[in-house]
Amino acid sequence: MLTLAGVSRRFGEREALQRLDLHVAPGERVALTGSNGSGKSTLLRLACGRDRPTTGSIRFDGLPMDEDDPRVRSRVAVVAEALSCYPDLTVRQHLELVAVAHAVPDPDSVIERCLDEHRLAAHADALPGSLSSGQTQAMLLAAAWVRPRDLLVLDEPEQRLDATARDRLAARLRAEGERGTAVLFATHHPALAHSVADRVLVLEDGRVVSDGPPERTSAQWQR
Repeated sequence: MLTLAGVSRRFGEREALQRLDLHVAPGERVALTGSNGSGKSTLLRLACGRDRPTTGSIRFDGLPMDEDDPRVRSRVAVVAEALSCYPDLTVRQHLELVAVAHAVPDPDSVIERCLDEHRLAAHADALPGSLSSGQTQAMLLAAAWVRPRDLLVLDEPEQRLDATARDRLAARLRAEGERGTAVLFATHHPALAHSVADRVLVLEDGRVVSDGPPERTSAQWQR
């Protein structure tokens, strides 16, 4: 579903990501771990087409990864670290905007279900500025779940969520893999990676230092 071949990213003299190959199959859940500055967010931006590599190529289901290509945009859902919402739209209106943009069938039912699953029903008519940080994160996650997706890219999706919400997130990510969605996510939370990931990539100084199942890589990425 997602293939990075010989990909690297340099910013001036700084090599943020050293040359790597990465393949994520349909239904596979891959976690990226490592300290801040290790290259996780850089890799995610490249993987979803929000940035272009210095070397190498990135393909999504055989297509060149290009965020502006409608064939790609319609099938790739992204939850990035930076908050991306409209201050004058309510929670419900945000989800309606996403649902309409992607021609979601029976959008009202889908939106109501997402509001309920993300514990946002009581805040459906609230503006983002009135939400707690955890509720805002829940809204961003709901916007990804309300739309079609074959690839899900998430940058630290557990941030600002409480323990109960993290457990719900883990269950949703496992379900995504079971329905055939390829999942690539960065996390600082060991329990989330152990609970969700088929594979864990440990990054350090822009290079992959370990790649394998969570039980094999945990000693290295929890240092």
